[in-house]
Amino acid sequence: MQPLSQRLSHLPLILAGPILRRTESQAVTVWVALKQPRTVTLKVYATVEEGSQIDRPLLSGTQPTVKVGEFLHLVAVTATPLHHSALLPGQLYAYNLFFDGETEDLATALSGSADRFDVPISYFSHNLPTFALPAANLDDLRILHGSCRKMHGGDRDAAAIIDDLIARQAQYPNNRPQQLFFTGDQIYGDDVADAMLAVLTEAGDTLLGWQEQLPVQQADSNLKPGQRCETAKLEAGLTAMLVNKEHLAKSHLFSLGEYLTIYLFAWSPVLWPDTFADGETVYPNDRKQSKRWNQEVQDLLSFRAELHKVRRALANIPTYTIFDDHDVTDDWYLNRWWCQSVLSKPLGRCVIFNGLLAYALFQAWGNTPDRFIEGEAGGELLDAVQLWSASQGTDRAAYQILAQRLGLPLQHPETGQPEFWQDDQVWVLQRHHRVLQWHYTLRGPKHEVLLLDTRTYRGYPVGENREIDPPMLLSPTAFKTQIAEPLEETDRLVQAGESEIELTLVILPTNVVSLRAIDWAQRSDLERGRVFHSDVGDSWNFHQAALSQLLSELFQRRDRIIALSGDIHYSCAVRLSYWFTRHFGTPKPPLALEQSRLLVQLTSSAIDNVEWRARVAHSRLKSLLPEPVEEWVGWNEPPNLVEIQVNGDRIRRFTLPASPTGPILRQVKGVQGDPTLAWRVFPQDSKQLPDWRYRIEWIPRQRATLLADEKAQLLLRTPLSPPPTSLKEQLVNGVLLVWRNPWMQEGREVVACNNISLVSFQGFDSPQTPLSEQNQLAQAVIQDTYWRTPWQPTSIVSSRYWVPLTREEPPPARY
Repeated sequence: MQPLSQRLSHLPLILAGPILRRTESQAVTVWVALKQPRTVTLKVYATVEEGSQIDRPLLSGTQPTVKVGEFLHLVAVTATPLHHSALLPGQLYAYNLFFDGETEDLATALSGSADRFDVPISYFSHNLPTFALPAANLDDLRILHGSCRKMHGGDRDAAAIIDDLIARQAQYPNNRPQQLFFTGDQIYGDDVADAMLAVLTEAGDTLLGWQEQLPVQQADSNLKPGQRCETAKLEAGLTAMLVNKEHLAKSHLFSLGEYLTIYLFAWSPVLWPDTFADGETVYPNDRKQSKRWNQEVQDLLSFRAELHKVRRALANIPTYTIFDDHDVTDDWYLNRWWCQSVLSKPLGRCVIFNGLLAYALFQAWGNTPDRFIEGEAGGELLDAVQLWSASQGTDRAAYQILAQRLGLPLQHPETGQPEFWQDDQVWVLQRHHRVLQWHYTLRGPKHEVLLLDTRTYRGYPVGENREIDPPMLLSPTAFKTQIAEPLEETDRLVQAGESEIELTLVILPTNVVSLRAIDWAQRSDLERGRVFHSDVGDSWNFHQAALSQLLSELFQRRDRIIALSGDIHYSCAVRLSYWFTRHFGTPKPPLALEQSRLLVQLTSSAIDNVEWRARVAHSRLKSLLPEPVEEWVGWNEPPNLVEIQVNGDRIRRFTLPASPTGPILRQVKGVQGDPTLAWRVFPQDSKQLPDWRYRIEWIPRQRATLLADEKAQLLLRTPLSPPPTSLKEQLVNGVLLVWRNPWMQEGREVVACNNISLVSFQGFDSPQTPLSEQNQLAQAVIQDTYWRTPWQPTSIVSSRYWVPLTREEPPPARY
């Protein structure tokens, strides 16, 4: 395997990208990573003949690269209108990049050779990337979303399917996908293949031009691939390896160079070596280690095989991201114990700093380019990173600016523990006042999207013995700044005639509703204090006040919400019907009549991270234990509850202990027990009716359908396997044949093969009609989840979730 230092001079100028980022009618941003400094100009063109011909330039912008390392220069360049020529929905646009004037353009910078078009980056013969704005009508809106993409995740990378979906409709602006949301875990900083870490460490040092001195006490041998678990646990306080999961942190990223280069390898094939060392060479005397190394290498090579498709896709669709924990490390800021353990250790703070700095440069800059201009917090970060890197990580003044803008929590000067401030009834990590904000809002012609930061503004329970208690995923102040204020700003724009928003989408990196088995496991782990085993505290339903406030903040201002989420390595659709007379936290008196609201949760996960437990839920076996309809009721002030027990002829009544504070959420279960002993709980006073209630229903997954062009090629791609020879092989093949059978893989609720999902809408062009089963005129949201089948891995199928958006009238009370 040839190191990057020996290959770099032969590589093209562009190491990764172009990636189309924030794209609006008045501004288009493209991100690119170069090996040399350049002044980059972005030009956006109109097209004709269904995108096949380039027309006049409409937007242009120029920006110099930022020197992150000796051979790593980044830029997110934004183009603005030349002559009041704003972009419009329903049109195809193309763009080109020019470097240092017009002596070098995108094609030559991609190829690094005289053969200008040997790198596929376009769907047209003009060889330029193209895109379309979000449609002017919701029925034509097409949104892709997905999460959790690990290089050695197993099976094929579903991000490559994005390329297939764009290619099928590339010439039709209202049919092709118009926005792509990566909703968390775009990289895995904690779970890295050993062979990949070896490459990343060398590549990072080469591109930076210097080697970071990590604040570690242990020998350098503990920093080698496969040997980092103990260092991560003892010197950084990290938790990815806890509860018998040591292998998940054996090659944890530590240095800035490693965090930077993993993005370059995740998004582009340019830096990848032709081969990796084999396990027998690395571990000549350890067969188990050798076998694991080779399996990881096989998964890496599978990932690389279709990376050119991922690169082309990201160049041709506006892409937006928000982090979850693995973008930095597993369990990042999960609870107060984690914060105190990691943020008090030099290596722990180093890992958070490096992970966040890489996120800022590779993800946040393109999400919110206006926050990275001169005079803004992001602009100050870009200036400081150049000074810090030029000093090879020794400029303390530059480091301090970076730490402040990244929001690295402040430390107590004597104890070294992270500092908190009290926000109402919870503690929040204390940061510098001039900090880069990670949450943001997008507004299209008819829809708005709120992308929430549920990691860095958590509200932790106050109290000495509550360090591992589940937090609020948003503190009270964060609810205001991330939800209330953006929605109210949209309302002002609508009232002023500057917007026609009809529908609100919210990106929630973690779920409001999870599978019942996951809830059971997390509650069991919480009772035993094993909160890092199953990410206890990352679900909204584990903190009653936070869930109540989330629904309240959303439903005070909108009557329908589409929530896009990921995280849990399966895709699904859930409908939450909500009725209220008084929202959580709102003043009395309640409304005279109940009103209705609706939240639809669409989950898409994982892009590349196979889990056997989720695969069982994907199959027909899960049909034996389907998800039940759940009903919940809530009160602002705790009611007096009584329990009536019937035991044969005896009836007993108990007054249940009342909680001292609200809110109170209780699941409605009706009569429980059996003919021998039955009981039911209800309010003592019939006037103490719930302030709100909601019902959760899982939407059935429809039968998978093969893509049309896949059908034509299926027979040509079906391999002929040699017949099994031994009895063992025959038995294994028999089991696999049953497991991979299409009938077995047609589960009723979730898709758990690697997947990506396309969201579309219907019924907004026509008057709203009464709800009926699959009514083609009823307003609905549709999620088509695309995945590759176990019975024919070369084929792509889609499973549809059809969710009506009609709000239901309040049903009869059951409490």
